[in-house]
Amino acid sequence: MPEATGTADPGPHPIIELDGVEVRYGKHTALSNVSASIDGGAIGLLGPNGAGKSSLIKALLGLVTFSKGSAKVLGRTVGKQSGVLRRRLGYMPERDAAFPDLTGFQATWYAGRLAGMPDADARRRAHEVLLFAGMEEARYRQVSTYSTGMRQRIKLAQALVHDPDLLFLDEPTNGLDPKGRTEMLDLIKVLSQDKGVHVLLSSHLLRDVEEVCSQVVVMRQGQLVRHAPVNELQAETADACQVTISGAFDAFCAECAQRGLDVLSVKDLHLQLGFQNGASTRTVFEAAQAAGAVVRRLTPVRVSLEDALIDVLGGR
Repeated sequence: MPEATGTADPGPHPIIELDGVEVRYGKHTALSNVSASIDGGAIGLLGPNGAGKSSLIKALLGLVTFSKGSAKVLGRTVGKQSGVLRRRLGYMPERDAAFPDLTGFQATWYAGRLAGMPDADARRRAHEVLLFAGMEEARYRQVSTYSTGMRQRIKLAQALVHDPDLLFLDEPTNGLDPKGRTEMLDLIKVLSQDKGVHVLLSSHLLRDVEEVCSQVVVMRQGQLVRHAPVNELQAETADACQVTISGAFDAFCAECAQRGLDVLSVKDLHLQLGFQNGASTRTVFEAAQAAGAVVRRLTPVRVSLEDALIDVLGGR
């Protein structure tokens, strides 16, 4: 894939701004009073089935109208400027998005034409993005002959052909074997880290999000319940920490025991402490102060993104 020619800036600027957004389908409320300012980069969109993830993506693409509130994407107002905005957005849906009788090249070229590209530009870019997606040798085969992994790559090429600034990915590794999954995630990382393309990744495979994304947006029952960097979310829900102290070691251990901190292991002056009964990293400093010890280093033992998400959604 050539160098991006769009205007995406990979720096930490808001690319999505939501102000009291509500989306209703008849009597059903899919999104309720959703407000957020989301910086650029690679963003994971998480939540259980029915949380409102698909409705949020459709709303940002301008495919459904807001019952209340407003939103901006890449600085443009959704609804009022959706036609212009869509030319800067790419969408890789969960389901196949190409006619089976078309070749991979024809499907990608056609996506470019639908995005408003001149014929010659669409042909040139189709070849470029198919090469980037690893589909150069199969580009003249019919889509109906493709494996699951190849169809996923074609959807990615279709989403990229018009050189978007923001890419919406809905379950991009769905149905892929471990090798195909790794290759797809590598392509996404190249886009977000090297090509300056912002990515919003919706996936039930939390390890994919953990590997690719630097921040997450968590949805539940149509509401946004958490927006945070991945490492911050993991640290907040950690249930243990590594601590190095100096001075009053025995007194420090005694204070820990009284404050709901379990000493899980000890090596020299390095301890691993488990949190019980509401204890946290702050409790460690309180125990050290009471014992007359000094905390030289404290590192939360980060939990998996799956465990962190369970905590956020109230599963523990």
